[in-house]
Amino acid sequence: MPNQRDQPLHHDELHVDLSLVRRLLAEQCPDLADLELVEVASAGTSNWLFRLGPDLVVRLPRRPSSAAQVAKEHAWLPRLAPGLPLPVPTPRIQGQPCAAFPYPWSVLAWIEGRTPEQPELADSCRIARQLAGFVQALLAQDTVGGPSPGAHNSGRGEPLVRRDQAVRACTQQLAATDAAAFDTSRVLATWERSLAAPQHPGPPRWLHGDLLPSNLLLADDDLAAVIDFGLLGVGDPACDLIPAWALFDAEARAAFRQALQPDEATWTRGRGWAVSFAVIALPYYRPTSHPLADVAALTLKRVLTDGED
Repeated sequence: MPNQRDQPLHHDELHVDLSLVRRLLAEQCPDLADLELVEVASAGTSNWLFRLGPDLVVRLPRRPSSAAQVAKEHAWLPRLAPGLPLPVPTPRIQGQPCAAFPYPWSVLAWIEGRTPEQPELADSCRIARQLAGFVQALLAQDTVGGPSPGAHNSGRGEPLVRRDQAVRACTQQLAATDAAAFDTSRVLATWERSLAAPQHPGPPRWLHGDLLPSNLLLADDDLAAVIDFGLLGVGDPACDLIPAWALFDAEARAAFRQALQPDEATWTRGRGWAVSFAVIALPYYRPTSHPLADVAALTLKRVLTDGED
């Protein structure tokens, strides 16, 4: 993984370093200020992470648009966690905006595990079934009062048609820069089939919104935890089918689908969500050589070869 401070990922990226985190802890959590503090390398794109002692992690928004996610996670993760089959982050302290850092931030319990490398995960039917079980359990949670799709969860769970303009614009970029790698006419054909699929017919359901490699933790050969619920919301559950293509090869994808049992329309919309993620993320993250660009490229390749690999 490239050093996460080699160059900014976002034009509005916030500067955070050890000295700032130490200052925030001293001012707001003085009982924790003397614990060892180490920056954590991460392929995440929304937050800075700092390991605090053996049992905690400090998490600060990487850009202003991520700041509203803090209160959402503190409000909802304790309510959802008891009904989920895997560990999720446990908020301990919600840091307050101040002169040194004008946005809320968090101290959470540290969860041990490692993020998966793509080849390691690609053929894992076991992990595919475990992730499907997590998605099923999240779908079963009561949605009363849950946050609707909007700016604070990047629209995850909204009707696909609202992403049409962005998907077409980014596909044009791919046609100009990646014509040899991706058949953009097939990308658009796949996208249009997803747009034509029936919309989610029932009430909105809970969705994680960002089930990508950097947000999963493994222990041995098992899925150990799901992290980073910044895009958590209620909406069209097809959004949480993105990992079928972003994480899994054909065999594991089939295991994920069999375990989750989505109807055909939901699966088709899920493929559209995978296209949307991939074509938007690839040109955005490729200039900084961020790992998410590789995930996006592999996702798009799998979408276009689905049924052939």
